[in-house]
Amino acid sequence: MSQAISDGAIVAVLRPFVRATRPVLDGLRETDPFGLRARLAEEAGGPEDERGVRENVLDLLATVQVPGTAAWAAMDPPQRSRWWVRRVGRFTTLVAAVPGIGGALANRLPVSAALGAAGQGLVLVAIAGEHGVREEAELVGLLGAVLFRRELVVEAPDAATDAAADARAAELTGDLTGPDRRPTLHRVGSAVWRLGRTLFAVEDELDKRPHGNALHGFIGNFPVVGAVGKYLGEWSGLKRAAREAEQRLKVA
Repeated sequence: MSQAISDGAIVAVLRPFVRATRPVLDGLRETDPFGLRARLAEEAGGPEDERGVRENVLDLLATVQVPGTAAWAAMDPPQRSRWWVRRVGRFTTLVAAVPGIGGALANRLPVSAALGAAGQGLVLVAIAGEHGVREEAELVGLLGAVLFRRELVVEAPDAATDAAADARAAELTGDLTGPDRRPTLHRVGSAVWRLGRTLFAVEDELDKRPHGNALHGFIGNFPVVGAVGKYLGEWSGLKRAAREAEQRLKVA
């Protein structure tokens, strides 16, 4: 039986998706959208002068496992990968779970599935980066294998395809590009929604990605509490996707 969606169509969707993840992940590495530095600054506050407070904050940050710190530099790729799953993955999973408030009715729409796939894709690109994999073709291949169970052949795009992918990626990143575009939680959440919408084009393939178990799906059929089931299912699926990606990256 022929596949309803061709490998070429999957690549056409994933190419701008991968490009759009770059400013999101760069921002998460370089800024403080989760408020960690702000909380540390409060802890370091007191009678000291401004310079003393700044030094205290820097000392505290050096011991915390976040990108850009000495503790982060001492972590190995699997440890950094777990950070992306636990810190960023929990947030993207929450974004994907929100439509679950509507219960079974919301589950008939591709919204949650697309958002869940977008969150998984974002985290998988981050994990690949921690393993030194940043080439677009390799990243598209990784997402194709884990999210869609496709072993894709990704060829270099021609000029027209390359320009179209750049334009589409710019639409997806939206307010995360340009000067003074610090990735706040709101902006990151909006980017995940846009990334999810672009996956509607491959809606029929979204059920192939890693999922939670039957209990998570059952809870997800009920209004309001369905968000809990959806969250647990997406969280379980994300961890499975991360493990699969890690295995592929170790073999590569």
